[in-house]
Amino acid sequence: MKLLSDILYKTRLEEVIGSTNVAISSVVFDSRQVKKDSLFIATKGAAVDGHQFIDKAIESGAVSIVCEELPEIQKENITYVKVINSSEALGYIACNYFDNPSEKLKLIGITGTNGKTTTVTLLFNLFRGLGYNVGLLSTVENKINNIVIPSTHTTPDALTLNELLAAMVEQGCQYAFMEVSSHAIVQHRITGIKFTGAAFSNITHDHLDYHKTFDEYIKAKKLFFDNLQDDAFALTNKDDRNGMVMLQNTKAKKYSYGLKSVADFKCRVIENHLNGLLLNIDNQEVWVKLIGSFNAYNVLVVYAVSQLLKQDKVQVLTTLSNLNSVEGRFQYIKSKTGIVAIIDYAHTPDALKNVLETIKDIRTGNEQVITIAGCGGDRDAAKRPIMAQIACEYSDKVILTSDNPRSENPETILDQMQSGVDPVNAKKTLRISDRKEAIKTAAAFAKESDIILIAGKGHEKYQEINGVKHPFDDFEIVKETFKTLDI
Repeated sequence: MKLLSDILYKTRLEEVIGSTNVAISSVVFDSRQVKKDSLFIATKGAAVDGHQFIDKAIESGAVSIVCEELPEIQKENITYVKVINSSEALGYIACNYFDNPSEKLKLIGITGTNGKTTTVTLLFNLFRGLGYNVGLLSTVENKINNIVIPSTHTTPDALTLNELLAAMVEQGCQYAFMEVSSHAIVQHRITGIKFTGAAFSNITHDHLDYHKTFDEYIKAKKLFFDNLQDDAFALTNKDDRNGMVMLQNTKAKKYSYGLKSVADFKCRVIENHLNGLLLNIDNQEVWVKLIGSFNAYNVLVVYAVSQLLKQDKVQVLTTLSNLNSVEGRFQYIKSKTGIVAIIDYAHTPDALKNVLETIKDIRTGNEQVITIAGCGGDRDAAKRPIMAQIACEYSDKVILTSDNPRSENPETILDQMQSGVDPVNAKKTLRISDRKEAIKTAAAFAKESDIILIAGKGHEKYQEINGVKHPFDDFEIVKETFKTLDI
């Protein structure tokens, strides 16, 4: 139990009706989770306005309400707290309710369009390898040391986030590494959280269904750095044309990294093979099991963060060389006849281009590259023709298929993708909306040493169609297909 007066710290109050000297048993923003003595925060979501459920929350046992608009009729013995922004207030209240766990460990946030999951997972594995108790918050999974907690969002809501951080503190974690999405930044999910450091990977075309313009998307990412405290560090990719924008208004200590630019942390790719990369990082050669120049950036961020956290350089590079690739990120499987299938989460134009450029770098030129690509439904439609165009540019054959169509008609998505296919590439392009059938067809086309790229879903173990998540794992489907076709 916490006193309401204590958990309102830092919230921008406009009016309080009733006593703040009231004990709170839980904080919720979903009226269905209200119980006796709860504090209910009425937030305004994209689809639902929590203000409509204030009466229901009180009937279920809420003793206090935080809202932006006071109800016309206020009930006796209920404390109403009017705030400027309920989502912002939720962030501060969540931090206070769980005793500000982010202040009790070193929390590093990674933001950007591509590379967040790989980077935070590598950081988690690196610091575990260095002997620390560590927490992870990622798209794939959340972890407290070896305990896995399923993940539903790239960045959890403010209550879940603080609850997870509190559990990490309780388990003795010294460090935590988390993905920070643009949605989470503008929706105040990280409001009140103290970050020891933040790193920016890159920014490319994505989420314009939500942010509307690329400029708004950039501003969302930049806001994360604007809000860092002066004892934190801010690390950015100097090779990204918007990288230095992130540091313009931050109070944090500024650092940069790059493969092409003069930067605080430098890396050079010496060799790039299907089984790994030979890198020169800060004048030290190191072999890593990750593939492609985009992963050289991810490894460099991990190294830079480790050095900003005062870790031993030799120990870090030694441990890095033993780390494996992240599930669903350039994960490959070879058939007995030598066909290579690569499963990658690439679901943005830039990510798809990076993966295909990496395949171009490591191929001999005698094999075919067959790309299977789709685009998610109910998401940024503007990238669909661009994705198809990139697939055609870098591949010998292309199969356009479904990703997670969600509530959209898969054929409509494929029509939009196909509009990006140049007439000259039409002959090498197929459309098969059934993803499993698309994978089988690609495998049937493939000959010894050919490379099949299956892009878009990566680590996901489902396919969402009309609001239902059906079991679907690209990696397992490929294994099964190779076995069935005996190739």
